[in-house]
Amino acid sequence: MKRSIILLLALVSASLSGCSRNSPAPGSPAGSTAASASAPAQPEPPQATGGSAPPASAPATTQADASAPSGSGPAAVQNPNGSDDAPAGTTSLEKIAELPAQHQLPNAKWKAGTNYDPVVPAQPTAAQAGKVEVLEVFWYACPHCYALEPYIAAWRKSKPAYVDFVRVPVMWGPIHRAHAQLYYTLKELGRNDLDGKVFETLHQQQNPLVGDTPDDTFARQLQFARENGIDPEAFRKAYTSFAVNSDLQRAEEITQRYHVEGVPLIVINGKYMTDVGKAGSHDDLIAEINDLAAGEHRR
Repeated sequence: MKRSIILLLALVSASLSGCSRNSPAPGSPAGSTAASASAPAQPEPPQATGGSAPPASAPATTQADASAPSGSGPAAVQNPNGSDDAPAGTTSLEKIAELPAQHQLPNAKWKAGTNYDPVVPAQPTAAQAGKVEVLEVFWYACPHCYALEPYIAAWRKSKPAYVDFVRVPVMWGPIHRAHAQLYYTLKELGRNDLDGKVFETLHQQQNPLVGDTPDDTFARQLQFARENGIDPEAFRKAYTSFAVNSDLQRAEEITQRYHVEGVPLIVINGKYMTDVGKAGSHDDLIAEINDLAAGEHRR
């Protein structure tokens, strides 16, 4: 328990706006969990590649792979300083003013490079015609995602009908995959109403829902499901289903496509990336989401 508290305090003090790729999970077993928390009998997925993203206070544009088909292709986060070690095709801050008109919001409160990073070229979404996709990349074990969750939950109850909200768990490594598999298993069972309970289990009860072995991870998550009214056999079947495996592959592609280096991350309609740090506060992030989504809906 003492180790769990230390890990949680380290997470909270690490950043004011998000968890990075290397953040440990609250209450995670020392040493072995991060290397063995993947699902039973499934290979470890490849790590997302690319350079490190700048801190939330440093404006940047995101250069996406123009040749990537829907749902695939890594993106490279550009170096805002335009230094010699920047990835190929990067753009300095001065170039933000030269963005195409569709990526600018004239006379708006939210400024490109400050409150959001344009994704160039814009990425395809699964939203139907007339709809605007708002995508949240998150991690159950991230305290910043946990802090944002009440705001997202309240917003989802009042969001405009034209907004399609999509949640995607980040896929940095085995421990993230283990939590992602739990998320998609609950989704397959129609029980994402338990997302809040999962957050509480990790952050309040200090139960990481991952173990020292894949079988231990499954047993912990199965116990959580049983305690929350899910039939064990139904959970077991969904856990290794084709639908869940497909969702995990898509989450891996999203993590790479947007070059996710920190969560929670919000992507509006495949065109704008933002977070709490860029927006200024949790309330400001919700306001920014609404404004950018409304602008997209009017186009």
